[in-house]
Amino acid sequence: MELSKVTTLMKATALELAILTGHLVLYPSGIVAERLSPSSPTTGPDADPATDPATDAATGPDATITPGVRPVVLLHGFVDNRSVFVLLRRVLNRHGRDCVESLNYSPLTCDLRSAAELLGRRVEEIRARTGHAEVDIVGHSLGGLIARYYVQRLGGDTRVRTLVMLGTPHSGTKVAPLADAHPLVRQMRPGSAVLRELAGPAPGCRTRFVSFWSDLDQVMVPAETARLDHPDLLVHNIRVSGIGHLALPVHPTVAAGVLGALDAGGPVTRDAHEGETGAASVA
Repeated sequence: MELSKVTTLMKATALELAILTGHLVLYPSGIVAERLSPSSPTTGPDADPATDPATDAATGPDATITPGVRPVVLLHGFVDNRSVFVLLRRVLNRHGRDCVESLNYSPLTCDLRSAAELLGRRVEEIRARTGHAEVDIVGHSLGGLIARYYVQRLGGDTRVRTLVMLGTPHSGTKVAPLADAHPLVRQMRPGSAVLRELAGPAPGCRTRFVSFWSDLDQVMVPAETARLDHPDLLVHNIRVSGIGHLALPVHPTVAAGVLGALDAGGPVTRDAHEGETGAASVA
């Protein structure tokens, strides 16, 4: 292996360890579901201080959701919780996304389909509360697969304008064979019944899909499994270079890409299928 590649891998590994350490510190704060206000969903322990009611009267109890800006739902990955999105949601808040909510699904969940049904109920609640007909979703790892199942198999394409997925095993991952004891892990394996469902026809699916995948993602094996390739879906794949799996929801370059993907989520057309649309290097 070339010296430059070894150096890049070492930097990515060091960053992964640093992020893991920080996330372990934040993890307890994300165990309890966030408390939602009828008019200001982004208030709470992980709200952006720049938009917190305590420091900005414009987002106090009588605040209203910005018209035309779709709510964003954040969905974490396996054995994780909403704390993984603390930095990303701050970026979204600071750029006009003032209705950002995180959904925790139970660590006891054993079926991806059940988590997708829970997501569907949350989306309906958000639509009713905010008056928006559609939402955007950002899912990390398994969270992206859950959201994709909701969109493709449970009619969520009429509710979700843009689905952004970060390091999601669309074709299944072969990492950590001993983890197969958990049903959710088995559903993320190549050839699982859930993945076969998702690979099936999805004619007329309206949602716009954006999938970020990293060439140094050690959880996605092979790394290309985080690319979404489906003939019936409107897909934009974006390769990220120089970071690992844990860095995807927290790295500034990816956060900027997510924001751009959401802001670009206008009306979709059948000829919008592009596959690989670019690469972002953070090495």
